[in-house]
Amino acid sequence: MTKDEVLAIFREAGALLEGHFILSSGRRSSVFIQKFRVFENPAHTEKVCQALADKVTARFGRIDVVVAPAIGGIVPGYEIARALGARSIFVEREDGAFQLRRGFEIHAGERVIVVEDIVTTGLSVRECLNSLGDQPGKILGVACLIDRSAGKADVGAPLVALCEFAVPDYDPRELPPELAALPAIKPGSRSVQGSKP
Repeated sequence: MTKDEVLAIFREAGALLEGHFILSSGRRSSVFIQKFRVFENPAHTEKVCQALADKVTARFGRIDVVVAPAIGGIVPGYEIARALGARSIFVEREDGAFQLRRGFEIHAGERVIVVEDIVTTGLSVRECLNSLGDQPGKILGVACLIDRSAGKADVGAPLVALCEFAVPDYDPRELPPELAALPAIKPGSRSVQGSKP
């Protein structure tokens, strides 16, 4: 699947929003990717996740477990695990830090990837990877649907992206005048109860 094909699905779903957005990292952008507009359509979700699963297999080979950071990664994590014939588990925040809960665990010898929806700075992925440090499986890398950093984000492991879509983002103290003139909206999930601010 090409970058244009991926972005066409996101546009068709109404998932590419324009305005002044506060990203989960705290940085600001004129574009926000509301991936749940894609995920509400099972056919769209299956199509993009199957394409990413194919790239994951080509890069890493067999995968036994897919781990996703809640909330945004749960749907693509599950769908990619289904395409790979792997287990799907997720980490969620407790006291501000990601943890495996609900009895989820990774067993010795299992081959693991972390799946994220959108990567901007890589913070959520790094936090997810850190939370898995005591698990005995082998973490092979990370996969995401869209890499907003176009390969610049440090996710802490090899990254496979279905699509690189570089969108400028800014420190809130260094906004361009046209962005500063718009009211800021925070549509992401980082502010969900139990999350870090």
